[in-house]
Amino acid sequence: MSKEGITSRSESFADWYTDLVVRAGLADYSPVRGCMVIKPHGYAMWELIQQGLDTMFKETGHVNACFPLMIPKSFFSKEAQHVEGFAKECAVVTHYRLKNDGEGGVTVDPEAKLEEELILRPTSETIIWDTYRNWIQSYRDLPILVNQWANIIRWERRTRLFLRTTEFLWQEGHTAHATYDEAEHEARRMLEVYRRFAEDWLAVPVLTGVKSEGEKFAGADHTYCIEALVQDKRAIQAGTSHHLGQNFAKAFDVKYLSKEGQLEYVYATSWGVSTRLIGTLIMAHSDDKGLICPPRVAPIQVVILPMGRDEETRARTYGAADQLASELKAIAWSGPDLSELEYDVPELMHPLGSRIRVHVDKREKESPGFKFNDWELKGACLRVELGPRDLESSSCVVVRRDRGEKVTVSLSEASAYISEQLNAMQGDLYTAALARQHENTFWVDTWDEFEKIFEGEGGAGFVMAHWDGTQETEDIISEKTKATIRCIPFEPLREGDDQPGTCILTGKPSKQRVAFAKAY
Repeated sequence: MSKEGITSRSESFADWYTDLVVRAGLADYSPVRGCMVIKPHGYAMWELIQQGLDTMFKETGHVNACFPLMIPKSFFSKEAQHVEGFAKECAVVTHYRLKNDGEGGVTVDPEAKLEEELILRPTSETIIWDTYRNWIQSYRDLPILVNQWANIIRWERRTRLFLRTTEFLWQEGHTAHATYDEAEHEARRMLEVYRRFAEDWLAVPVLTGVKSEGEKFAGADHTYCIEALVQDKRAIQAGTSHHLGQNFAKAFDVKYLSKEGQLEYVYATSWGVSTRLIGTLIMAHSDDKGLICPPRVAPIQVVILPMGRDEETRARTYGAADQLASELKAIAWSGPDLSELEYDVPELMHPLGSRIRVHVDKREKESPGFKFNDWELKGACLRVELGPRDLESSSCVVVRRDRGEKVTVSLSEASAYISEQLNAMQGDLYTAALARQHENTFWVDTWDEFEKIFEGEGGAGFVMAHWDGTQETEDIISEKTKATIRCIPFEPLREGDDQPGTCILTGKPSKQRVAFAKAY
């Protein structure tokens, strides 16, 4: 265990992750089973994620709305695949009143039973499509491009902070279109927004592709996804975009009058990412000292530590620290472009410009060493040390969180240097994560190879292998190895991946290689 009270990754990756989340002040456990309290430092990360994504959504023509948390149970009976997919995760409201139990407590009033139970939303397709029936009459009402920022309830059996909790925060887009092709374009476009955000903001490279039938969203025609690989070589589904076809339109009788005067069912998409993104970036970048956070989503990008043993010295270092902080806050910083667009997304969709986020740490009761460790734990991107000797030479010491090297910089050049290093850190984190993904992507052609690579409890990276396309084979592979098909990639990872072959398990024909991994 490190001096920060964090289990090392090599000892137990799971314990390391939990220790880091709690010790870094990102989240804590709640008295409600399976739920978490997102603390201010962690919520600040979520706010930055929200700001970036919300800007991208609006630049692609979407608007925000808010729909009810409680959904009539009968709505779930209208789309059979959907209710089957979520039935075991639903929390149900059956009564609307409590009463005094006569012993100083309260009990549920049996006379206040609801005529129809209400489901706390596991996702909002049903209630939104019931609403869209009233919004859509003609082709002139289409498309509808709506997003919702919301909380979700899914009754999870096994939970882990940020990655899987009974209640979590997310956004869910729900769109309606006149044609299949328009809905398909929307589903692919929003997946590209997610890819761009994961790589340019979170510095996490992802695979993009389509889910197998067994892994797709309940009620979708097909599901697209972005899949990340973290340091223990497990995959995380970081975002999904679903083409729902006409399934929900038919279930809720949502039709429009076409230009030709015919009544037609509309086509739908839905897409979402959640607070799971925070867990993903933690697992992708951080170390045994604590959080390493990409500058774009770091609550504190620069922490300045003025030092001095007496009040007179501190007065001078505090003044210099405040001056440097003012200079940094005046800099508009948006970060580097890390990836080229691969789909039709407007050129205006660039990361949101913002001022550098700076904090001057003037805690006098804590030693410099304590502060160094504390800010390493909390993931401040750059630490600036400013003591009396530094002032004498008109300089400061800058330490980048991901490298730990101390660099002496003149105060006159510090602002420009710090801005450059934020850019460099954002890019370097992405480059390191991409190299790790490449190093842990393997191609296998036989069942013996496949089974061996997935031996043990740990992750094994992405394994590209042939699969015969059947649910039966997918289930057997998962049962034997705990590996699942993460996606069928859009583009081959290397030459020949998109060519036919033979399934590693059955020897039957396979259309192409797919990406397998153990996953969170």
